[in-house]
Amino acid sequence: MINFLDLQKVNARYKKELLSATERVIDSGWFIGGSELKDFESNFATFCGVKHAIGVANGLDALILVLKAWKIMGLVNVGDEVIVPANTYIASVLAISEAGLKPVLVEPDDKTFNITLKGIKNSFTKNTRVILPVHLYGQISPMEDIMSFAAHNNLLVLEDSAQAHGASLNGKKAGSWGDASGFSFYPGKNLGALGDAGAITTNDSRLAEILFSLRNYGSKEKYKNDYIGVNSRLDEIQAAFLSVKLKFLDDDTKVRREIANQYLCKIKNPLIQLPIINAEEQHVWHLFVIRCEERESLQNYLHRKNIQTLIHYPTPPHKQKAYKHLSSLQLPVTEKIHQEVLSIPLDPTMSFDDVNTIITVLNGWKN
Repeated sequence: MINFLDLQKVNARYKKELLSATERVIDSGWFIGGSELKDFESNFATFCGVKHAIGVANGLDALILVLKAWKIMGLVNVGDEVIVPANTYIASVLAISEAGLKPVLVEPDDKTFNITLKGIKNSFTKNTRVILPVHLYGQISPMEDIMSFAAHNNLLVLEDSAQAHGASLNGKKAGSWGDASGFSFYPGKNLGALGDAGAITTNDSRLAEILFSLRNYGSKEKYKNDYIGVNSRLDEIQAAFLSVKLKFLDDDTKVRREIANQYLCKIKNPLIQLPIINAEEQHVWHLFVIRCEERESLQNYLHRKNIQTLIHYPTPPHKQKAYKHLSSLQLPVTEKIHQEVLSIPLDPTMSFDDVNTIITVLNGWKN
C-alpha cells in the first residue's frame, strides 16, 4: 500500500535531532514559556519575514485569539462580518463564530480553490470588517489584490496560513501579507509538530503584546490579569521539535514541488482535472488535490490498486449540522468542489517509484 502520508517515516529522518531536543527540554526542567519557545518564535518570525510570532496551542486558537484581540483593541465588534471562502476547512469558520462575529461565506475560484477579489467585492457590505483568506492546499491567495481592497475600505486581513508554510507571492511569504496570520503545526502539516501546536504572525507590536497575554489567561505578570484570556500556550517540547523541523522545511518544499511537477506533467487522463497554479513559489503542496466527476469510482479503483487517498473535504461548512442556519445558502461552486475533490499521496519521503506508480495507475483508469 502506498500510504497517503507516512508520519513515522517523515519524522524518523530527524529522530536524532528530535531526541536531542527532548533531552534538552527535560534537562532544563522548564516546560512552559521558556527559551525553546522564544527561540522558535524568533526563528519562525524570521522565516515568515515578520516582527512577531506568538506560539499558541493550535491553529484554531491562532485565528480565534487574533479576532478576540482586535475586539479588545476596538477594531471589531460583536456581529461584525468576516468574509471567508465557503470551501475552507470548518476551523476557519468556527474561529469567526467563536469570536462572536458573523461568517460571510464566499464562493472560491473553481481552479485554484482560493478566494477571489470578485467574490470579496460581491459580498462586501457596510458591516464587513475583516477578510479571512485561506491559502488552501498550500497555494497563496491573491494577496496583492486583497490587501489593496482592504486598505481602500479600511478592512482588517487575517490570513489562514495553516496549509501554506513558506508559500509566497512576489517574494513575500504567507503570514506576512495580512494584519495577522494564523498557522497550524498539526502533525500532518508541511511544518508539523508531534502533537497539536500553532502560531500567530504579525507586524503589529500592540496586537502581539495583547496576544502574548491572551494565550496566558490574559496575563503578562503572574496573578495579574489584564484580559479575559485562555490557556493556549505552545509547549516547550513542541517548540523544540518545531525548531528542529523548521531547518529542513525549505528542502522538503523543494521535494514536494518536484513530486507535484511530475504529477502535473505526466498525469494525462482526461477524466481527471489537475490543480492550477499561477507560479511555483506560490504553492508549497500541502496537498495535491485532483477533481473527478466520478470520485467514488476513482477512489475505489485507487484503493484496489493499493493507493490510499483522502477527501479534503467531503462536506462544506454550510452543510454541517453546526451551521444548519446557513444550509439554505446557494453555493454551487463550493458544493461541486466538495463532491469532486480527491487528494492523492504527496509527501517528501515518497520514492519516485511510488510517484510513477500513482501516475501510471491514474492514467490507466477507464483507459
